[in-house]
Amino acid sequence: MHSLPLTLSPGSDLHQSLEALAREQQITGFVLGVVGNLTRAAFQCPGQPEPTVLEGDLEVITLNGTLSPTGVHLHLSLSDGACQVWGGHLEPGTLVQKGVDLLIGILDQPSVPPVAAAASPGAAPHLEIAVLPGCPWCSRALRLLRTLDLPHHVITVNDDAAFQQMYERSGMRTFPQVFLNNNLVGGYDALAEMHGSGELSRLS
Repeated sequence: MHSLPLTLSPGSDLHQSLEALAREQQITGFVLGVVGNLTRAAFQCPGQPEPTVLEGDLEVITLNGTLSPTGVHLHLSLSDGACQVWGGHLEPGTLVQKGVDLLIGILDQPSVPPVAAAASPGAAPHLEIAVLPGCPWCSRALRLLRTLDLPHHVITVNDDAAFQQMYERSGMRTFPQVFLNNNLVGGYDALAEMHGSGELSRLS
């Protein structure tokens, strides 16, 4: 195992930044330590139907969990201005205030022999989902994909430019927007229909 220091700049999405790091650098590991603050925190509390969203001057206390190229599973605890402590499953839409410094523990992966790599089956279907921070249907869609352990790429729409880009791609103004192999599937209802028919399970 070796470690990787990481600094996230103001405005960065904590969840999406770590997810992108693991995917782009093919990292499998976990969070060793964290310090920093947030302007917005989105997290799923146990037993609650929708994520909790806090805004203000928020101090990160802990961040625990794992990273892999197929996604991240992280639990966040934080303190608000009244020193009240909150925590739960980290969701997209958690935004860095002045900065967040992390230390990532990276597990060393054995190299794959060329013969084994050549014998592997074709690439898995490429699943993408565009979400709005704080959108309950987006959170439900993400939970469904995580429950099925389906590799997927998350696109977080944080501003008007990103919204316009997604609109030009899909023709949709609602979210989530789901794409399979660059083809539009639809929103949450379409994703749920794929799940009900067993089509989603066959993608794994």
